[in-house]
Amino acid sequence: MIQADVFDFLKALKENNNREWFQEHKPEYDKLRLNFVHFAELVIRTISEFDKSVAGLEPKNCIFRINRDVRFSNDKSPYKTNMGAFMTPGGRNSGMAGYYIHIEPKGCFLSGGIYMPSSPGLKAIRKEIVANYDEFLSIIENKEFKKHFGEFWGESLKTRPVGFPEDFEGMKYLKFKHYTVLKDKTDKEMLSPDLIQEISIVFKALYPLVRFINQAIKEN
Repeated sequence: MIQADVFDFLKALKENNNREWFQEHKPEYDKLRLNFVHFAELVIRTISEFDKSVAGLEPKNCIFRINRDVRFSNDKSPYKTNMGAFMTPGGRNSGMAGYYIHIEPKGCFLSGGIYMPSSPGLKAIRKEIVANYDEFLSIIENKEFKKHFGEFWGESLKTRPVGFPEDFEGMKYLKFKHYTVLKDKTDKEMLSPDLIQEISIVFKALYPLVRFINQAIKEN
C-alpha cells in the first residue's frame, strides 16, 4: 500500500524544488518510488480482474517520471510534486484510454478516460459517439458511473467540430477536447487499508467508458 512518508516527501520537495535538495534526498525518493511500483503492480492486477486489456502491464510503463519537461514552460522547477501512474493497454504513451492514480498532498484523485488524444483519436471518439449515441449515454448516465464521477473534465470547443452534423442532439459531447473524468480523494483516503477495494469499485464503474473509447480508437 501507499506509505504515509510519500506525502511528507512531496511537501518537502515542493518547498525545495531544486536539484541539490533532490540529490541529497534521492535515497528516500528511491525507497518511496519502489513502494509506488509495488502499489502499481497491485492496482494493475486489480483492474485486470475486470479489464483484461491491462493484464501483464509493467509498472515501469505506467508510472510517470518525477522529472518535469521544462522546455516549453515558464515554470523551470525541475521536479513534479506528485506521483502518478496511468494503467492503459500498451502503457502510458500508447494513446489509449485507461485508469490514472494521482498522489499529491491535498490534491489526490482517481481518474481515467483519455487526456489530449491525437487528432485522429479524437475524431474517432466523436464518430463513435455519433454512431452509438444511445450506448454512450447508457455509460455516462449509469448509476454507478454518476455516483463516482461528474461531468467530463477539461476544455471544450466553443463551436461544432468540423465534419459533424449540426443537428446532432449530443453536440455538447462532441465538443470535448478530452474525455476524462475524475474523483477527488483525501490524503487520508489514499492511506486507507480499504484503498484497493475503493480503486476496484471506482475503476470498474469507469471501465465501460474506457472500453468504448478504446474500441473507437482501434476501429479507426
